[in-house]
Amino acid sequence: MTIEAVVLDIGNVLIEWQPERYYDRLMGEERRRKMFAEIDLHDMNDRVDRGEDFRSTVYEAAVQNPDWHDEVRHWHDHWIDLASPEIPESVALLRALRARGVPVFALSNFGIGTFEIAEEAYPFLGEFDRRFISGHMGVTKPDAEIYARLEAESGVAPERLLFTDDREENIAAAAARGWQVHLFERPEAWERCLISHGLLPERDAA
Repeated sequence: MTIEAVVLDIGNVLIEWQPERYYDRLMGEERRRKMFAEIDLHDMNDRVDRGEDFRSTVYEAAVQNPDWHDEVRHWHDHWIDLASPEIPESVALLRALRARGVPVFALSNFGIGTFEIAEEAYPFLGEFDRRFISGHMGVTKPDAEIYARLEAESGVAPERLLFTDDREENIAAAAARGWQVHLFERPEAWERCLISHGLLPERDAA
């Protein structure tokens, strides 16, 4: 089946997203584990990804958890340090696809405010042909609605989409709709996938 468009997740595909790593540096692994056990910070982040205001959501969580007030606020005040660095090999593959005229879409769980910060730090986020960002859509992966809306708005049939994401549940949801999928683990494996689909010749791959 000929692929008409490639769909990329952003976190841990184009940009490393490892909040625990940041907090390990800030406070040590033992204290970080204790804080993450007491506060569901990833649920807080999911709310931002569904469109809630970034600053107020994080600061409210800080107030609700006074023992960790300052540390929780780091999620907002130092967010770019949680979402870094970029993965240069993946960025090169994005650009190689677009140079060959392959449409490339972003499909990412990302807040409105956090995406604004990321766009400023990572100019390549402006290079997609289309972007489907959960905060603006009000729905996150792996909800079937977000995939259906990409299909409808892009006009590309599910079986002609090739999607990569680092989370198995997001891949499974896309595969259930008939998308071609690749579980992202390393840029090198993603490169081989693109070559196998005839989207990049080896000489053009990063």
